[in-house]
Amino acid sequence: MQTRAAVLHEMGPKRPYSESKPLSIETVELAGPARGEVLVKMHAAGLCHSDLSSIDGNRPRPTPMVLGHEAAGEIVELGEGVTDFAIGDHVVCAFVPSCGHCPYCADGRAALCTPGAEANNAGVMLSGGRRLSQNGHEVHHHLGVSGFAEYAVVATESLIRIDKSLDFDIAAVFGCAVLTGVGAVLQTARMRLGQSVLVVGLGGVGLSAVLGAIAGGASQIIAADIAPDKLETARSLGATATVDTRDEHALEQIRDLTGGGVDLAAEFAGVDKALEFAFAATGKGGTTVTAGLQHPDSRMSLPALTLVAQERRLLGSYLGGHVPKLDIPDYIALYQAGRLPVDRLLTHRLTLDEINLGFERLAAGEAIRQVIQF
Repeated sequence: MQTRAAVLHEMGPKRPYSESKPLSIETVELAGPARGEVLVKMHAAGLCHSDLSSIDGNRPRPTPMVLGHEAAGEIVELGEGVTDFAIGDHVVCAFVPSCGHCPYCADGRAALCTPGAEANNAGVMLSGGRRLSQNGHEVHHHLGVSGFAEYAVVATESLIRIDKSLDFDIAAVFGCAVLTGVGAVLQTARMRLGQSVLVVGLGGVGLSAVLGAIAGGASQIIAADIAPDKLETARSLGATATVDTRDEHALEQIRDLTGGGVDLAAEFAGVDKALEFAFAATGKGGTTVTAGLQHPDSRMSLPALTLVAQERRLLGSYLGGHVPKLDIPDYIALYQAGRLPVDRLLTHRLTLDEINLGFERLAAGEAIRQVIQF
């Protein structure tokens, strides 16, 4: 079949993206689902910094590629051997297809799935093949999803069935923003009831972490960013204090608020200085966790002795440390109970044709979560 899709042909275009238009809306060929795969009619797809990192070249990917990894839709066709899903099921996509059999999957660490990572890096399906093409040439898949398209073929290992009453535009953000932000705090860093938390970088993932810290029972939640409107949003969501990281006294403010430093600092800006700030703001015996995707050449500096002398922990978090098929339904249940109001993170709803404007808005820091509706 044919489908309209947003295709990235070349990384590193000049800004503004609304003018250079790095994503071209084109018609591509989509082969039917192979064994263990399904055809999904996409209804919503979120714009994420991980997509932006592929556009600006910070996260190199093979091109041409149909981008989009945070998506939700409805299954309209089943491939051979698919018995755990049915036509008409509503699904959310996870951006790491978990094979379920490698040592990492067997250990409950789906984010580190070896075949899944290899497939994502190569721009292919978990099976190793491609279902996208154009004029006889192969087109690559983005993180097993390629959700910036009207239709996509997705492996069942990348899908989570969801309640049909959940709006697709809300459902989509659970596949990345919520999973990553909430998971970094509650799953990877194992925040305990009553701890103090600092969140650095208040995009969709960082503000999800703020909501996760609230749901998890943090005693203090300090939100830090350089954008006043995002600090205001964090306060409206329930952050107990906010700090502008451009202020030369920002670290001192945090230490004064917490009596020496936070129990847990989480960084989502994807900038080395932000991670250094989060580490410096962490108190004795505390944990610093990062889910920000740095440039491959980025380096950070920290006093190594502090790790031992203060019994500090520095952790990385990918996919929020989750098994999506187990954890996304739990987070959706929290949302439906009113305890994880992720709908408040949606600032813009777009059409596919407005995608370049959306990414310029994201790059400029003028949006939290934008969702394309099909």
